Amino acid sequence: MTRFALFLAVATLPLAAADIAVLHTGARIRAQHIEKVDDRYILTTADSRIELKADLIAELEHEEGPPPPQAAMAGEPAPLPPTKPADPKKLVTEAALRYGLPPAIVHALAMTESAYQPNAISRAGAIGVMQLMPGTAQSLNADPNDVEQNIDAGTRLLRELLVKYENDPNPVRRALAAYNAGSGAVAKYNGVPPYRETQTYVEKVIERYWKQVNAQPTGSLAVPDSAAQTPAQ
Repeated sequence: MTRFALFLAVATLPLAAADIAVLHTGARIRAQHIEKVDDRYILTTADSRIELKADLIAELEHEEGPPPPQAAMAGEPAPLPPTKPADPKKLVTEAALRYGLPPAIVHALAMTESAYQPNAISRAGAIGVMQLMPGTAQSLNADPNDVEQNIDAGTRLLRELLVKYENDPNPVRRALAAYNAGSGAVAKYNGVPPYRETQTYVEKVIERYWKQVNAQPTGSLAVPDSAAQTPAQ
């Protein structure tokens, strides 16, 4: 069997809970079942069904699943039913409005960072929807494993960066580059650093922003007065 045929076979068979979809950003999403349908992958996790465009996924990996859980001892109370997980997209919109940002730019960043997945972990160790590094999350007084705190902190960070560069050339591109590569890299190169990953990242976020804006009826993405930035810059 060729490597390509093997990839297709793996992509269409039920996978164990510890099988992983690796995004091009480096984020990793665990799923119980992955199926390729046309130009999309459908990932079934313990509590949700996720559809991703095939071009977002770089590869599939497999890890041995965890051992089966031990049976509950007689007399133990039955576990409480799981609560419905928070909707990351709704949380992104709420956080954007809370901090006076256009929702479209925060959605574009969240999609580029992790495709909205709370359990996505990057190769560098960034966690969750907006891919906060543990040290960054700590500095923002947030638990990166709590999806609501993660999104709130990531949105706060984006706003801080937009304000930081608001009087510089290309302020939005600088803010996005700093979110991806750090403010030190932006200062070193006086703009978007010449890192292929960062340059691609910045353009993807801006492209996704404009796709959302152009897809909405006029006036539906009105920006509060405090937003202050136009992501075309």
